[in-house]
Amino acid sequence: MSVQMSDVLLKIATLLYFSSMAGYTGFLFTQKKLYQKTGLFLIASAVLLHFISMAVYTLSHRYFPIQNLSQSFSVSAFALGCMFLFFQYKSDLKILGVFASALLSVIMGIVLLIPEAPVEKNEIFKGFWFYSHILLVFMGEAALALACGTGILYLLQEKGIKTKTPGFFFKRLPSLDFLDDVGYTCLTTGFALLTIGLVTGFIYAKVIWGRFWSWDPKEVASAGTWLIYAALLHLRFYSGWRGQKSAIMTIIGFFIIIFTFIGVNILIGGHHDTFTK
Repeated sequence: MSVQMSDVLLKIATLLYFSSMAGYTGFLFTQKKLYQKTGLFLIASAVLLHFISMAVYTLSHRYFPIQNLSQSFSVSAFALGCMFLFFQYKSDLKILGVFASALLSVIMGIVLLIPEAPVEKNEIFKGFWFYSHILLVFMGEAALALACGTGILYLLQEKGIKTKTPGFFFKRLPSLDFLDDVGYTCLTTGFALLTIGLVTGFIYAKVIWGRFWSWDPKEVASAGTWLIYAALLHLRFYSGWRGQKSAIMTIIGFFIIIFTFIGVNILIGGHHDTFTK
C-alpha cells in the first residue's frame, strides 16, 4: 500500500509540474500575475507532494529512492523544484519560472517514459555521508541549472536591446544587471553546494572503499566540471567576465553537467553506473 501511495503521489506531482508550465506560459504571453502566481503555487504543491512521495518510499523500503535512472531523474527534479522556490523567494525573478517549469516537465516526462528497472538493495548506498553527497550534489546542480536559465534570459534580453526593433522578450524581461546578479547568485550557490557535495563524496569513498580517490570516470568528470565552474568564478572576479561571457559559460557548464550526470555512466561506466540503469 505504501508503494502504491508513493507512486500515486509522484504521478500527481508530475501532473502539477506539467500544469505549472501551462501557468507560466500564460504569464509569458499575457504578463498577468495571476498566471505567475498559479504556476508558482503549482510548483510548490508539486514539490511538497514529491517530498512526501519520496518519504513514503524511504519509510517503506528503508532506503532512499536513488537506486536507478528513473529515481535519479526524479530526485534531480525535486532538487530543481526546491532550488527554484528558494531563488524565487530570494530574488523574485518571476520569468525564471518559465525555464524552471519547462525543465521540470521535461525531467518528469523522462521519469514517466523510462521503464522502472528492478531495484536491488545495496547496503553500501546508505549512511550520512552517502545521503549528504547525493543531496548536496543534486541541489548544487539544480542551482547551476537555474544559472543556465538566467544566462539564456540574459542573452535574449541583450539581443532585444541591441536590435533596433525590440522583440517579443524585451518588455517581458528585467534589466541585464538584474539578470546577471541573479545568475551570479545561482552560480555561487550552486558551486558552493557542489563543492561540499564532492567533499562528502570523497569522505564516503574513503569510508566504503578505503580511499578518497579511485580515478572512477564519474569522479574524473565531476572534478572536471568543478574546475570549469571554478575557472568561471575566477574569471568573473579577476577578469571582468560578467554579462554575456558569463551567461554563455553557465549555459555550456550546464550541458557539461548533463553529460557528467548521464553520459559518463552510460558511455563509460564505473561504480556510479548503478544509478543510471
